Amino acid sequence: MVTLTRLFDLPAVQHVQQALNGPTSGESITEDIQPLPPTEDPWYKAPLDFDTKRVGEILKIRQTPGNLTAIIGNSLGTAYNILYRTTDSAGRPSWAVTTLLIPSSFYHSPSGKAVMVSYQFAYNSANPDSSPSFALYGKLAEENKHLGLKSSTSFLDQLLSQGWIVNTPDFAGPMAAFGATAQAGHATLDSIRSVQNLAQLTGGAEMSIVIWGYSGGTTATAAAAEMQPVYAPELKLGGAILGGMANDLAGSFDRVNEGPIAGTIIAILLGITAQYPEARAYLKSCLVPETKDEFLSVLETEASKSVLHFSGKDIYAFCKNGKKDVYAPILVELYETQMKIGARSTPAMPMFIYHAIGDQVCPVDKVDDVVSKWREDGAHILFERNTVGNHVSEIENGKPRAMAWLRQIFHESYETYISTIRNVTVETSVDSA
Repeated sequence: MVTLTRLFDLPAVQHVQQALNGPTSGESITEDIQPLPPTEDPWYKAPLDFDTKRVGEILKIRQTPGNLTAIIGNSLGTAYNILYRTTDSAGRPSWAVTTLLIPSSFYHSPSGKAVMVSYQFAYNSANPDSSPSFALYGKLAEENKHLGLKSSTSFLDQLLSQGWIVNTPDFAGPMAAFGATAQAGHATLDSIRSVQNLAQLTGGAEMSIVIWGYSGGTTATAAAAEMQPVYAPELKLGGAILGGMANDLAGSFDRVNEGPIAGTIIAILLGITAQYPEARAYLKSCLVPETKDEFLSVLETEASKSVLHFSGKDIYAFCKNGKKDVYAPILVELYETQMKIGARSTPAMPMFIYHAIGDQVCPVDKVDDVVSKWREDGAHILFERNTVGNHVSEIENGKPRAMAWLRQIFHESYETYISTIRNVTVETSVDSA
């Protein structure tokens, strides 16, 4: 069995940090600093020569600022921020940050491997300051009893308490390109590459890895699963979990507009155009002058506050020609190339997909279509369609089933059956999820 005693331990990581050109690699990894929003923290800026590095190469690393253990729980041993080289939606060199959470004690698979969950949060924002690496200290640590949702940090505690390493990337990148699946897929895969590079430098243990996302997190997770065979063929991913799959978000604008999460449309429009200056310029030219600043405020407002502010509003009314502007050819091209799941390679790893039939945000029929295509192309899928609940309740209703499937992968007891689609009836209270 491979020993995991040095894997990601602080002295070993400090040695890596010191090798990254000393002062230019960022603050001392042991410096007691408080978290700053990414737009105010110089650590989030890539070195000038980042474009000469390989995808997944570590550019900077530091111990996470503040005290994440006090927020997440004692299951967390230590945590790091890694800034790494990746590729944006247009194929240009870029960078992103991931947060690597190390459990206080490791789980060993039967074959002696460490195991890791790469969890892609649904941060659904065009504001870089809503990225998970910073939101872990704020919004992700809050529960919502009204909606029956535990805090996201309590979920991380649950994963870490199993002895599992957790990786959670800021997959929308430094420009918060929300909705751009190519950016999200690249950044997710390259975050895993960066973690594996660090593993080789601090212990060399082989890892079993599963990627997981819910709702907006599936834009990154599904894209990564589809892109892996071509973009990162050397990565061995043990499985993928997709819940509340957000496929073809632009096709759901009418469903979302004037509803509780209408502001998500603005975040998508600003996110999808973030890396395409001509499309962003067109979008801004369409905005009604009197409400233009209100629309663009999403770029600087915390995600949940934007959702609350725009709740119930007609987002099309912010454009001079209403819905026509939102579906102009220059934007539709981005919707078609950037926002649809099922248009790339077929995922090569086993998948567990869970979705509420009554999902009012992400229609189940669009998930049915993707699953059907993947199955025809030979993918191995267990797809559970829940007869109760909706998009929000399935967050908690699906977790126990996803965890059970995940344990089979990590325990090396999972058998790849013929793809299965089945309806289930599962309702879980927040206290027992």
